Amino acid sequence: MPITTGRTYLAIPGPSVSPERVLNAMHRSAPNIYEGEIVDMVGTLIPDLRRVAMTRQHVAIYIANGHGAWEAANCNMFSRGDRALLAATGRFGHGWAEGLQRLGVKVDILDFGKSSPADPQRIADALRADSAREIRAVLVTHVDTASSARNDIAAIRAAIDSTSHPALLAVDAIASLGCDELRMDEWGIDVLVGASQKGLMLPPGLGFIWFSDKALEASRRADLVTPYWDWKPRGTGTEFWQYFGGTAPTHHLYGLREALTMMLDEEGLPQVWARHHRLAKAVWATFDAWGEGSGIALNVADPASRGWSVTAATIPNGGAGALRRWLEAEAGVTLGIGLGMALSTEPAYQDFLRVGHMGHVNAHMTLGVLATMEAGMQALGISHGPGALEAAAGALVG
Repeated sequence: MPITTGRTYLAIPGPSVSPERVLNAMHRSAPNIYEGEIVDMVGTLIPDLRRVAMTRQHVAIYIANGHGAWEAANCNMFSRGDRALLAATGRFGHGWAEGLQRLGVKVDILDFGKSSPADPQRIADALRADSAREIRAVLVTHVDTASSARNDIAAIRAAIDSTSHPALLAVDAIASLGCDELRMDEWGIDVLVGASQKGLMLPPGLGFIWFSDKALEASRRADLVTPYWDWKPRGTGTEFWQYFGGTAPTHHLYGLREALTMMLDEEGLPQVWARHHRLAKAVWATFDAWGEGSGIALNVADPASRGWSVTAATIPNGGAGALRRWLEAEAGVTLGIGLGMALSTEPAYQDFLRVGHMGHVNAHMTLGVLATMEAGMQALGISHGPGALEAAAGALVG
């Protein structure tokens, strides 16, 4: 008999759980969009968006999901026929490349596989080989949402600098913003891409671009820029409507104001990062214990190369798919699919899953997911090592 009565839990890597405070802030009448309260509030959002990215650079807000934010970045950095160098460490790296290619940008892909971070030396070698300096930007995910691989952005910046190549450094931080330590200015990032539905704890609908003066100048030459995607009026405009290319996303903005207050002024950004790291270590400890004597394994072997917001793993022989189905039907918990690890038509597709632990999450939420996963493995007869929940508890208190 299912025991799903009660609040269900979406433990996927976005959309993440929205706090009641954020939802309540959005649950209100629409404001005057021309003057007054909403204009004043947005004036407080811009500096706080800079704070969450650890930057003094420009900020542009789009009514879009993460794919829209990708396209905004692409259109402002490139002209048709330009070259880009993209380091792929999972499905979302390849997805970003595909969006560029459809816009007519030539993409040199350095594929680092599905379970490893990028090698900065290979990026440096590719830039040195570009003697004509045709590559306009190096693109990389900070944390690839599909593989959970995390890249060392500071090391990649150093590799670029070692070649004296003028390429921009563009980073997809959609899965890491507000979860993993991220320092835009200190790490020398020129373009940072984010979205509302993960670490920022909002429903999908807002995309964000932080961009440097160097990137701003590059956009003046980019012929892919269109009126809507142009970040210049959004980041440097003088009229309120320019921030949004038209009508403001009023209710998302009220929710964003509440979310940023919770993150920056109440918990504090370093504490937000530390919380995510601590919860991630509990998830990793659980999978390590389950893996003893079985084929269960984390996707990324090196803890230093794992994102703190999402964990990708394998449970072989179709175990991951069976467990996902059991959890949703019997326990009210939804886990993420193993995106990009195998084709949906292949049997191996059922061997992978992802656990999201991003945004508004705490110990009992994460431990609850892990405990119901163990219950599901027992119910389904999936072989797994002992002591997993004790290991998770130890990681949390350790």
